[in-house]
Amino acid sequence: MVILGLSGAGGHDPSAALVVDGKVVAAAEEERFNRIKHSRNLQPEMAARWCLEFAGLEPSKVQVVACPFAKIPLFNSPARWQFALRHGYAPAEALAAVFGGNRRYRQDIQSLQGMLPQIGIQPARVRVMRFQHHLAHAASAFYGSGCERAAVMSLHGNGEYAAEWLGYGDEHGLHRIKEWYAPDSLGGFYGAIAEYLGFEMLDGEARVMAMAARGNPNRWDISRCLCWGAGDFRVNNELVNVVGARRHRDEQGRDCSFSPELVKLWGPPRTSDDAEEPYIHIAASAQRALEDATISLVQHHLAGKIADTKRLCFAGGVAFNAQLNRRLASEAGARELFIPPAAGAGGAALGAAMLAATSVGDKVKPLEHAYLGPSYNDGQVRVALETHRVPFEQPASIADTTAGLLARGELVAWFQGRMEFGPRALGNRSVLGNPVIPGIARRINAQIGRGERWQPFGLSVLDWAAPEVFQSSYPSPWMALALEVTPHWRDRIADVIQANGIARAQIVRERTEPQLYELMRQFYARTGVPVLLNTSLNRQGEPIVCSPNDALTVFFGSDVQYLVMERFLVRKAVAES
Repeated sequence: MVILGLSGAGGHDPSAALVVDGKVVAAAEEERFNRIKHSRNLQPEMAARWCLEFAGLEPSKVQVVACPFAKIPLFNSPARWQFALRHGYAPAEALAAVFGGNRRYRQDIQSLQGMLPQIGIQPARVRVMRFQHHLAHAASAFYGSGCERAAVMSLHGNGEYAAEWLGYGDEHGLHRIKEWYAPDSLGGFYGAIAEYLGFEMLDGEARVMAMAARGNPNRWDISRCLCWGAGDFRVNNELVNVVGARRHRDEQGRDCSFSPELVKLWGPPRTSDDAEEPYIHIAASAQRALEDATISLVQHHLAGKIADTKRLCFAGGVAFNAQLNRRLASEAGARELFIPPAAGAGGAALGAAMLAATSVGDKVKPLEHAYLGPSYNDGQVRVALETHRVPFEQPASIADTTAGLLARGELVAWFQGRMEFGPRALGNRSVLGNPVIPGIARRINAQIGRGERWQPFGLSVLDWAAPEVFQSSYPSPWMALALEVTPHWRDRIADVIQANGIARAQIVRERTEPQLYELMRQFYARTGVPVLLNTSLNRQGEPIVCSPNDALTVFFGSDVQYLVMERFLVRKAVAES
């Protein structure tokens, strides 16, 4: 069965995914093609076209369109009534919940029906299958893992109304144990704190986690915003995760997800990147609250399933919190923790396609890697270089040449193979650096133009060296886990790890990351260092690059001196004699 998953109703990060006879063939976010970060309120038109072109399929061959947004019954839905009652201070929102159907559903139907003909699919000739948003997230984790049985958790900002879903998966599908509805949303709580701390929701949550490493959670009381216990929790939507007139308006006139009451309670929001006190302690307290509340839910509701299966599959936007995942790996009791590479809204299209595949009787094959986007061969790269009249070299060994540049402390923009699916650069659309060079983190931010000292970095580590570098043997192929660095390596790479001694880790395997593995092998042969600093190839506020033209735009709009695309090297610096 040819199934095209399309995600656009969530309001941000639309994506497309193609599943054929149970195999994931292609998946990509719309922002990578239109170059609009998060592509808010758009459908994944360009991403869908690319998926079909990559597979060599005519649009008429699509049999099912799967969407991660479903209709909720009008009056007998507890999700709808809780949302309405908890948002009574915003009559328009409350009445719309009761009488108007779940949020964005009608708009999405109209938008989707308008988009499908644009990509050559006639709505009347294709079966459209809709699934609840949190189930699509859960499916992306469970079916992507390849586990036959596992505890499953989805934590995200919100979907139709549900924001948290805990359950399990087996040969019969996904089964709910417990769910919570907006505004009781752990993702919404954390996103509102990110806004208070001066970051943008959807991008700032990772920076809150990095900031938290510098703070003391005991120096700030966040209990007024979030309380939990006995397997339950509640968000105080008088302070955070608010809507309507209860929103605080910032200096630029933008509505925020926290209220003026929070400002009265805590003081003015952070507006300067130099400001640390008391904001680092607020970040630390929010981070610990998120972790403690999540661990409490897991231990109360999923302990039995985890004990039975030894596995936990986790998706939703909250699953990008690498420090939370570190605690889950050590405290949830699971031998395996699986988090898909596109755990957030972008991955919902893939989850919906997987649900549709199981519904029609296909057996979904697990994800083996995250490289599901476009690739460009040497001929296409050469055309881009020649079109832009960019001088280039073609070394005998691009890996050996690049390893030499990295060994002497240069930063290299590295463009290889198929683009990663999800928000993490995993060595195919990356900027790489030597992590033992003092000041390397500041140089990356300065040369790419990010100017963001709270920008977290990732570490790519050769698989055989991971036990030496990290105090954990947990698999982490997609930078979903923050792992504690061993004392020896903590001293050597202190510039690129967080203040609490942890780092977001990518364990690099030759079978799934052959180009990056070979580069790192050559780098290790020269330096004895089996680790590379790895951050995304993009500038502040822009999506990660997709095409050679994108890479050239970022390269020449930055101060990075070397760009490698497939087997070609572009340099701004004068070659050494």
